[in-house]
Amino acid sequence: MFVLLMALLLGALSIGTPVAFAIMLASFIYFITSADVPSTIFVQRLAAGLDSFPLLAVPFFVLTGTAMSRGGIAARLFGLADSLVGHMQGGLGQINVLQSLFIGGMCGSSNADAAIDSKTIVPIMVRHNYSRGFSSAVTAASSIIATIIPPGLALVIYGLLADASIGRMFIGGIIPGILMAGALMVVVTVVSRRRGYGGLRQHRLPWREVLAYARKSFWALMMPVLLIGGLRIGVFTPTELGAVAALYALLVGVVIYKEIKWSEIPSVLIEASLSTAVIMLILAAASSLSYVITWENIPQTIIQNLLALSRNPYAILLLINFALLVMGTMFEATSLLVILTPILAPMMQQLGVDLVHFGIVLVINLCIGSITPPVGTVLYTVCSITGSPVSDFTRNLIPFFIALVVVLLITTYVPAVVLFLPNLIMG
Repeated sequence: MFVLLMALLLGALSIGTPVAFAIMLASFIYFITSADVPSTIFVQRLAAGLDSFPLLAVPFFVLTGTAMSRGGIAARLFGLADSLVGHMQGGLGQINVLQSLFIGGMCGSSNADAAIDSKTIVPIMVRHNYSRGFSSAVTAASSIIATIIPPGLALVIYGLLADASIGRMFIGGIIPGILMAGALMVVVTVVSRRRGYGGLRQHRLPWREVLAYARKSFWALMMPVLLIGGLRIGVFTPTELGAVAALYALLVGVVIYKEIKWSEIPSVLIEASLSTAVIMLILAAASSLSYVITWENIPQTIIQNLLALSRNPYAILLLINFALLVMGTMFEATSLLVILTPILAPMMQQLGVDLVHFGIVLVINLCIGSITPPVGTVLYTVCSITGSPVSDFTRNLIPFFIALVVVLLITTYVPAVVLFLPNLIMG
């Protein structure tokens, strides 16, 4: 019965059915056709899936990202990134990557970061004779960083579904995010040297000018400090942090940078509410699917089958990485996250793999899938804005894809990359 349910679910997703409705349809059919499970449980699970205090973090962080993306931060951070790396080979490409590292700590969404950079940096790169395909590929690849470093929404969703510490997830994503930025900047340097993409200037700016740009971006850069510092000293929980971050983002955009007018606050709230509604509907649907997965003993069955192949958790992680990279090319990342987390998290727990470590590995996998054809949502977000043909984008993406997979493997097989900071900061 479960095989038919998954076939129905994947079939619905493949024809473009929205994630939440595809999951609910498959779960509903299971409940009404199963003789062992009362059909009323379907509705109960939909409601129970949203009856969670930690879930309040989702709308708060969505609002934070919306306010930050509309609050005049991109231009200031572009200036700071330019002052730091604009002199390097492929200067504008380096700025693109570094700005994703900055903005990622504020918007928490690959799609949001990709849209911002596609509108602001790619036109500048094209005017400086960078190819449209290369500019788009850099933008898409670097946007993944936004989901891995705090306050990535995918980390919140995984933490809720796997019952893992959201605070540790946030801090655990910092080093992998920095590694991604470093790897992508190396690729930009190599490709730019071959294609003749130079820097914006011959020499590094004096530190006095760098500090001047940093002062202009001070309030934007304080957001990550607020996140990590507040969690470390225990002033608030991750859920409460979301509320503080949302308020801070609104105040910065309205009062300090004055990019959001008071009259525009309702439209900011409406935009955040619509995004939140989509996520909440998916999570409610995921709750019903999780019940089916648990009822059918799917995690235990998968564990037994994998253990028959190997009892080495790292060998199993390699198999899972390969499977996720393949699935990520065919299905939307959020749908895979809510479908696979209830299946894989219990299995990892039984194998002795830390849930925070596995969560970062899982999210990186799915994010890489989001920039690859044929179903990558970030891919189509970028190409639709920049006008790059998908074929040209894909050719230029290959070296960045390889770099991201290398970081994924390092993160998978060196758990300290994820766990060092959470263990150091949160104990």
